[in-house]
Amino acid sequence: MNTDRFPKRIVCMTEETVETLYLLGEDHRIVGISGFTVRPPQARKEKPKVSAFTSAKIDKILNLKPDLVLGFSDLQADIARELIAQGIEVHIFNHRSVNDILDMIKRLGYLVGAVQKTDDLVAQLERRVEVIANRMSVFSVRPKVYFEEWYEPIITGIRWVSELVNIAGGTDCFPEKAGQALGKDRIVADPLEVARRMPDIIIGSWCGRRFRPQSVKERVGWQDVPAVRDQQVFEIKSAIILQPGPAALTDGLDALTEIVSGWHNR
Repeated sequence: MNTDRFPKRIVCMTEETVETLYLLGEDHRIVGISGFTVRPPQARKEKPKVSAFTSAKIDKILNLKPDLVLGFSDLQADIARELIAQGIEVHIFNHRSVNDILDMIKRLGYLVGAVQKTDDLVAQLERRVEVIANRMSVFSVRPKVYFEEWYEPIITGIRWVSELVNIAGGTDCFPEKAGQALGKDRIVADPLEVARRMPDIIIGSWCGRRFRPQSVKERVGWQDVPAVRDQQVFEIKSAIILQPGPAALTDGLDALTEIVSGWHNR
C-alpha cells in the first residue's frame, strides 16, 4: 500500500486520538498533543504539548506543519475554524456512545492506512465489552448508579458513561439526561433530586479536579441515600472514563465493573 497519501504529521488536540494511534503503532505520525494527555505516559515525554481543551497555541501548531489536526466536539470549533482559515486540514470527531467510540477508532485507523491493525483492535475491544456484559448479566439485581461528572452545578454522566454503567451491571440513575451531548443539558438543578432517586452507588469523576467522596456524603439531604449509608461512594479518574476512546472501554469499564462487583460482594 502506498503510504504517501496518508497523513504523516498529525496534531491531536484530545487524548483519545493519541492513545488510539499509539495502540495502532502509528504514533510516529504524531507531532503535537494536548497538554491534558496522560495516556500513554510516554506521549507526554515524546511529543510537544500544543493545546489545552478549549484553547490552543495556534502559532506552535502552525510551526509543526501538520497535514492533519484532530479534535473533539463543538468545544473545539473555534480552534478548528482558526486552523482551517490558515489552510490546515482539520477533522473534528463528535462521538458520544460506546459504538461511536468504536467507530472513531475505525475511522482514525483507516485515515492513517492501518486497516488490518485497526480491524484487529476494534474486534478485540468489542469482544472485551461483550465478555464483561455477559459476565455481569448473571446478577439478578442491578444497583442504581449515580455518576457525577461535575459538582457545581451537578452534571450527570454522558451517554458513553451511562452505557458503560449498564454494561458493568448497573442502572444509570439519570438515563434521560445521558443522551444530551452538552454538559449544560445534563445539569441536575435540584441536588435533592439525586437523593430522591436513591442510588445504591455514587461514582464521581470531576474533570481536572480530584473527586472528594466526603463532600458528597455531607450534602444536605443525602445522608439516607443507600450509597452514602453503605459507604458506596467512589472515584474513577477522569482520564480513564471521560475520554471517549480506548481507555473508557478498558480501564474505565474495568473500574466500573470492580465497583459493581464489590457492591454485590459486600
